[in-house]
Amino acid sequence: MAQIQDINEWIVRTGLGDRKAFNLLYDATSAKLFGVCLRVLNNRAEAEDALQEAFIRIWQRADRFAANDYSPMTWLITLTRNLAIDRLRARKAPSEDISERGDIADTGPTPEQAALDASERARIEQCLDELDDPKAGAVRGAYLMGETYDALAQKYGVPVNTMRTWLRRSLLKLRECLIR
Repeated sequence: MAQIQDINEWIVRTGLGDRKAFNLLYDATSAKLFGVCLRVLNNRAEAEDALQEAFIRIWQRADRFAANDYSPMTWLITLTRNLAIDRLRARKAPSEDISERGDIADTGPTPEQAALDASERARIEQCLDELDDPKAGAVRGAYLMGETYDALAQKYGVPVNTMRTWLRRSLLKLRECLIR
């Protein structure tokens, strides 16, 4: 187990570009720092990526270590923890300009789903054609066009309650047709 003085020396030597010291520092501290990443991110693969990024930052910023009053492990843990928290925030926050991303998933239907939808739409249209003309038109108006009962009643010259009855009975006939 490495002593605090050893870790301190390895950080200082890493700041001077000493790769051997960096390897010793990695061997002595990576397990502890990985635990920090894993605790924050709760995802092993992401924690591994965060640890790699942390050691890149340690390599780049080791020359600044002596300028602060932290103990060596506190400095390493703080740097790693802050990086992991930044990754966690980035994961939770939506991208501001999503149009710049190249990996956006297509939210539209798959070809298979589009074919199934077209088939289902054809079945519904066939069943609508079995209804009387004004009733089929009322169903299309209410459920496909979003027209109100009042507007449909005025359009077909019937009382509102009659329109409701037309629609209810038409839906029952549609259900029977679709079940066949």
